[in-house]
Amino acid sequence: MAIEDIRLITVGSRTVRVATGGAPHSTRTLLVFNGIGASVESLASFMAAFESTRVLTFDVPGVGASPAPRLPYRMREVARLAAGVLDAHGIARADVFGVSWGGAAAQEFAISYGLRCRTLTLAATNAGMVAVPGNVAVLLRLLSPRRYLDPAYLLRVGGKLYGGLLRTERELLRIHGDALRGPSQRGYLYQLLATLGWTSWHRLHRIKAPTLVLMGRDDPIVPPVNGRILAAGLRRATVEMIDCGHLFILTRPREIAQRVERFLADATASEPSTVQRLGHEPGLADPGDLA
Repeated sequence: MAIEDIRLITVGSRTVRVATGGAPHSTRTLLVFNGIGASVESLASFMAAFESTRVLTFDVPGVGASPAPRLPYRMREVARLAAGVLDAHGIARADVFGVSWGGAAAQEFAISYGLRCRTLTLAATNAGMVAVPGNVAVLLRLLSPRRYLDPAYLLRVGGKLYGGLLRTERELLRIHGDALRGPSQRGYLYQLLATLGWTSWHRLHRIKAPTLVLMGRDDPIVPPVNGRILAAGLRRATVEMIDCGHLFILTRPREIAQRVERFLADATASEPSTVQRLGHEPGLADPGDLA
């Protein structure tokens, strides 16, 4: 199955919808931060492509079935929430994957919870305010969640928004649209606000985990040069270009999953033979509260 289990859990005072897939009995867990407005269903084909890794993801507040908070939040609170999701599953340390908006959240997690991040994979993302912006017309369309709520609109504009294979593969866009459980207007707005003024650039050097940066060559939203910018600030980064657009984890799920699993295996092989089992850093187990 693509997604083995979807359930609601309590993290602090929040209700969070989480999903697991991939290889459910694996001792290795990949924690995935999804893109803006995208529910866990949008990751089904990607999760199914993992053969030796358990995949864990969740709907951020206001997306899918995770209730929207009363007040806006910042990226550090998304990272704190993710730490609470790991706590709820008894996972002290995970491999971390972030795509697009979720790439910013993944960076924030790796900075704030370094001991809990074994490796980091960043897909189609950037370092925030220092990023090279994408196509202005495309970015203006992203201010609205309409593409998640109106399937006909997604089919009409999706190719221009996402680039790559989706410029011509309308059936993939239809499948993507059918799988989505759209965000609330407030939830989408809060995700936008979470990135306002945010940047990781001056803190990237604090990420000690080996990092794989994957960028689409034809990405109208996040130009591929942003991968080089990220790598310049990271300690241990490898940048690879994918011959597709922004949603290459949708158009090429098996290829990307296999590449990520090779990266995870290489990281395991390069670790010391004896690794102390990590507990929680002081104060990090508390998932906090999103207002």
